[in-house]
Amino acid sequence: MESDQERASDTVHWTVTPGFLGDWFVAATAAGVCLMCLDVTRGREELAAWCQRHEPRASVREGTRELAAVAAELEAYRRGELRRFETPLDLRGTEFQLRVWAGLCDIPFGEVWSYKQLARHIGADGSYRAVGGANGRNPVSLIVPCHRVVASGTGIGGYTGGLRHKRRFLEHEGVQRSFS
Repeated sequence: MESDQERASDTVHWTVTPGFLGDWFVAATAAGVCLMCLDVTRGREELAAWCQRHEPRASVREGTRELAAVAAELEAYRRGELRRFETPLDLRGTEFQLRVWAGLCDIPFGEVWSYKQLARHIGADGSYRAVGGANGRNPVSLIVPCHRVVASGTGIGGYTGGLRHKRRFLEHEGVQRSFS
């Protein structure tokens, strides 16, 4: 695994792009998307903290052109034409978080898994609470589909972007399940 210094970028680009639930704040390094947020103000704050932690020497610039591919994929998702994002990612986290985020990408479009199922899938049986914690720290929601993880039984679980958005994403993906 590369260290942050080995993957250092000169510039982190950001943009705001429309989506069907509101505007997305999206940021990326040369390696890929590193942050996405449905709250533009929170996204700017998170990007400042992300840069301070991972890329303190990088310049931060608005860059619509550099993020055109992810904007196009978000639009294709909104139109119902995209089921799996191909946008390159620059995910930075603990080894466990990276395992959880990779496992999230294995959940098929239109399906939901419980935290327990996801824990089992990544070989961390019994660690469903830790899986929930890593899930909640996913920096690129929607692309890494943390909204597809729900509580056992009929509970919807949590969602950093708000439960209203989680429900809308699941409805958009055709999940046929009612949640309490």
